[in-house]
Amino acid sequence: MLFVLLFMALVLTLIYWGVNRYIWLAVFITAAVVHSLWWPQASWLGSAFMCLIAAAAIFLLGLPPLRKQFISQPIFSWAGKILPELSSTEREALEAGTVGWDGELFSGDPNWQAFLDTPKPTLSSEEQAFIDGPTEQLCKMLDDWRITHEHKCLPADVWTFIKEQGFLGMIIPQSYGGLGMSALAHSTVVMKISTRSITAAVTVMVPNSLGPAELLMVYGTDEQRQHYLPRLASGEDIPCFGLTSVEAGSDAGAIIDQGIVCKQSWQGKEDVLGLKLSWSKRYITLAPIATVLGLAFKAYDPDHLLGEVTELGVTCALIPTDMPGVNTGNRHWPLETPFMNGPTSGEDVFIPLDYIIGGHSGIGRGWSMLMNCLSVGRSVSLPALSTGAGKLACLTTGAYSRIREQFNSPIAYFEGVEEALAPIAGLTYLMDSARVLTVSFVDNKEKPSVLSAILKYHNTETMRRVIDHAMDIHGGRGIICGPRNYLANAYKSVPISITVEGANILTRNLMIFGQGSIRCHPYLLQEMQAIQNDNKELGLITFDKALFAHLGHALRLSVRSVWLGLSCAKLVIAPKNGSDECKPYFQQLTRLSANFAFVSDVTLALLGGELKFKERTSARLGDGLSYLYLASAILKRYQDDGRPVEDQPLMHWSMQYCIYQLQQALLAVLANYPVKGLGGVLRCSLFPYGRCYSLPSDALDKQAAAILLEQSESRDRLVAGVYRNEDPNDPVGRVENAFSLTLASAAAAKKIKKAIKAGKLSPSNDKATLAQQAAAANIISAEEAALYTQAQAAVNDAIQVDDFDKDFFK
Repeated sequence: MLFVLLFMALVLTLIYWGVNRYIWLAVFITAAVVHSLWWPQASWLGSAFMCLIAAAAIFLLGLPPLRKQFISQPIFSWAGKILPELSSTEREALEAGTVGWDGELFSGDPNWQAFLDTPKPTLSSEEQAFIDGPTEQLCKMLDDWRITHEHKCLPADVWTFIKEQGFLGMIIPQSYGGLGMSALAHSTVVMKISTRSITAAVTVMVPNSLGPAELLMVYGTDEQRQHYLPRLASGEDIPCFGLTSVEAGSDAGAIIDQGIVCKQSWQGKEDVLGLKLSWSKRYITLAPIATVLGLAFKAYDPDHLLGEVTELGVTCALIPTDMPGVNTGNRHWPLETPFMNGPTSGEDVFIPLDYIIGGHSGIGRGWSMLMNCLSVGRSVSLPALSTGAGKLACLTTGAYSRIREQFNSPIAYFEGVEEALAPIAGLTYLMDSARVLTVSFVDNKEKPSVLSAILKYHNTETMRRVIDHAMDIHGGRGIICGPRNYLANAYKSVPISITVEGANILTRNLMIFGQGSIRCHPYLLQEMQAIQNDNKELGLITFDKALFAHLGHALRLSVRSVWLGLSCAKLVIAPKNGSDECKPYFQQLTRLSANFAFVSDVTLALLGGELKFKERTSARLGDGLSYLYLASAILKRYQDDGRPVEDQPLMHWSMQYCIYQLQQALLAVLANYPVKGLGGVLRCSLFPYGRCYSLPSDALDKQAAAILLEQSESRDRLVAGVYRNEDPNDPVGRVENAFSLTLASAAAAKKIKKAIKAGKLSPSNDKATLAQQAAAANIISAEEAALYTQAQAAVNDAIQVDDFDKDFFK
């Protein structure tokens, strides 16, 4: 038995190092000899026979012709029968976007050194000037209460400013009259505006996200770019994009909107080749005021005017909304957030082929266009808006909990409030880290389709948690609507962010791992493409190479996962430029990356195409990939910020949170494994010592929460990009002003409380009188009394809520 165990250890080691077949042969011959010496009762003939069988197996695996005939060919034929044919829509979705760091995480052995060596993303001087200038000015113009409850839209002067300053053309190149901003700048602008008004943020972000501009820049003809891009950049044209149909929501591939290829008279010309369109779309942002409609529909050619194919596929076109037959519907009212949104429809609207994005060659390419552009837009807009909400919660909730006193103490120092403040700070740090990392990939010309899905889901869901905690701490101050309330609209708009650009349930359960497992796996997509190849001979050659590379990869992963579990990853070498405080995290993420990749491989092998029906398994594996990515973003952000000591509580809190969630996701997969018994075997192999990771401790909670309660460089870095002021007449400025004054007068307040406790002063609700008495008794100076009085008046104003007369409710 001991010999067998030692021999298995040797085999696994050789698999891990990936040795060639000749070394394998020598090992098996040696094993046969040792086997005979170990057990003298075993015959030399039996050992030799074992050696011959081993040699045959090795040469069978090592010689491609034999291997293909006896191993690959049967598997290839079997897989071809059971694997469903991929539709063009599914194939385009799977092949959309690019793979980068997500592929490294899926490999089980991420290259941390190369990851940390990538340059820190920065804004250009022009971009920073735009953020400090027009963006700051726009934020000053925005009164969210009036926008939401009086105007029920953006005021005319705000619209004019947005157009004139180029907010609608941030991503359009300067050569076409746009601002030519990076994704980082685009994200930072949207984030800042969102801390002031969700309505304004959505209005700005939609034309710069999944809108005609990006589609035109990538796929449009020269004529289309020359005509539309300058008009979109200047605001002369207002765009919208119609994708969601009444019958097809999250299943965008099921749209019934159609365009029939036909010939018709057009602008005085006869027999112009084009399409007759009919559509009914809803939930289309900017549709009520759009002058140009981007439209996704399915094109058909029943009369074969373009060729032999009848069903041409999803196609995108640009349609002026003043064309006959185009119907702009009334407005939707999404949770009383009054950005322009509504339905659009059309019946038998004829357009020439020139209106198709990309012209004639763009017919049938719409799904690919949308998948690639959506991967970029998803990386920027909603993650930025979610991060902005988190930063606003950090700024205001920290300040409010510090100035609001109950039981003669700021509520910030109650442990229950600390327990809510810590995730507000830690999760915002997480969101911002992931936001910056992802847009840096976009600026490096990547189209991170999997990472964008991760970011869209997790940032919007994390925003929900952060805003919930902020509302809990504010209590009545947070639930009473009015001009003073700076949280209510963010709270109400959370479900909007979670719903748009693909419902979060769909994104988590089907997209993140469903797409990520195929796109990010080093061999799976190659195997699928080989099986689907019409040239079966060429397909078999490709499949054979990918299959055995996959098997070797899987075996190495199994050894690596078991070894890292047994050693607790203590021997993993951290990157050279990683700090000592981050070394354990690099080690544990390396271990968990291997665990995730191994469990994914085993699950994919067992379930195959059935995985898409095992949504909970897919969702949990998606969580595993997500938290690997989010944790890596935190480490990169901490490194790029110069590893500030004062930020360590935020880094440690968010890292421990991610690693714990990653562990829980993997254990949940194994606890509910589709093959009974195997989940337990895998759990014991990968987590031999049980659950290794826990949520942040109470002490770490306290440290993270404390960052929100004092003015510091750490707090400034955390809320960087939020619109800030200390105007006592502004909703946010009012509480920030009270916060600053409270901190400035803290010494005087402490002296007064001490004097009251000692009986030297009588308690009084009249803070001005109390300050005068303290000054007269030489407990505080006259200057301290004035500052204390000013601070108490500011606090009293900041904790007030709005009320309305009876006529308001009529």
